[in-house]
Amino acid sequence: MWRTLLLAGLLAGFATLARANDLPWQACRGAPGADGPVLTDCRPLDGAIDPQGREIWLRAALPAPTDTRPQAFYIAGVASSEVWLNGRRLGANGRPAADARAEVPGRYQIAMPIAETAWRPGANVVVMHMSSFRGGLRFDRPIMSATVGPYPYSAHIPLLAVTFAAAGALVAAAFGFGVIHALRRTGSSLVLAAMAAVAALQAVVESLRALVSYAYPLHAWRMSAIWALSGAFSIMLVAYAAGRFLPGARRRMTVLGAVAVGLTALAPGFDLKTGLALLIGVILAGVAAAVGVRKRLPGARPALAYLALFLVLAVGFPEWLVDLSYFLLAAGLVVPLLMAEVVRLGRDDRGREAALTRAASRPDRLTVASARGVELVPVAEILAVVGADDYAELRLVGGRDLLHAARLDQLEVQLPPSFLRVHRSVIANLAQVQRLERQNGGGRLHMREGPPLPVSRSRLQALREALDEAVLLRATG
Repeated sequence: MWRTLLLAGLLAGFATLARANDLPWQACRGAPGADGPVLTDCRPLDGAIDPQGREIWLRAALPAPTDTRPQAFYIAGVASSEVWLNGRRLGANGRPAADARAEVPGRYQIAMPIAETAWRPGANVVVMHMSSFRGGLRFDRPIMSATVGPYPYSAHIPLLAVTFAAAGALVAAAFGFGVIHALRRTGSSLVLAAMAAVAALQAVVESLRALVSYAYPLHAWRMSAIWALSGAFSIMLVAYAAGRFLPGARRRMTVLGAVAVGLTALAPGFDLKTGLALLIGVILAGVAAAVGVRKRLPGARPALAYLALFLVLAVGFPEWLVDLSYFLLAAGLVVPLLMAEVVRLGRDDRGREAALTRAASRPDRLTVASARGVELVPVAEILAVVGADDYAELRLVGGRDLLHAARLDQLEVQLPPSFLRVHRSVIANLAQVQRLERQNGGGRLHMREGPPLPVSRSRLQALREALDEAVLLRATG
């Protein structure tokens, strides 16, 4: 609940910062003059400011400031620019020109301080000369802002502080899950470490605009990196949720997520591409969590509630989906999972020791630790064991399935010799085998009941020999 309130409060607090206050621009024909630019044929600008692949002249009227605070003209966008106020040149960002050869690329964002003597009582006229021939990609909104405001502008500081705090938490989570993976070699810890690292890296890339004054041609690379990192996080989120709550469909759901994220490249605008990539991952992960809720798997209900909350907030505050709420989502999801994983590992160690002690006294039964408690399962009733990352699914006689909090390689050592690893994710009880069928270089193992099990090509020969030996033993017995 505290994560819900924190995320909602921060988004509500920052929502006012997203309101644009760009000027009412007119598009004109222009040329340099002895006393400043000469403009003719000015008409109201229809749509966004777009200097991509051309040279443009713009004019706007604005009132004089009502207080004595210093003012500046701010430009953020993919363009070179030059600005005048009341015929007085404020400055240049690169050098706009009529073609790419003559243009000198400017910075993505620039602040041009305005001297107090440049203002006139009443109406003032600002003129802007722009060109953009080296953007690399075409943007739906190449100029994000062109306006006058207080100098220096510090409204981005709270956003940066939250972003850096989230990035620090994500780096710590990536390190923690990396250590857990080195100790336990669990697939989920590796995926979570990668998710945290990718989200932290994206937080750094997202903050570059406020930290580094880079040339506008690099903006296409920065935006492409943000989209790619969002897509990677989204795909890994699907893989993690499916592996935990829907292990049988993990590969299919991950492929579906990858294809859907790839299709977002066709969407217009990088903000839309990135937002859609994130939402696809959250929706598919929510589907897996919903299945987990139906199966009453541990952790499924809070995961589904948290993902649903993020969807609601993403719709309510779409302007902050990429810049803020995504990092809060990632940190709020990964950091509690790290703490829970540390607690779970300690509990598992103690439980495993106790289970091994009990199992030694009952060699014909397997001690199964699940969400329902501890259960002694007769080994003879186990048809197969199917790996599900940190868990193993026991398929039992009578059609019952039981989720065991143990890894497949651990069970391979504990189970008697009548159990054989036939696939990287399957251990089969040879006493329950009905027949072996060849298929595509590998095989399918038909059991006395339940669906057939896959047999990998590398384990086919060992399985044949084990089955022949089992038949021989039964015959001689």
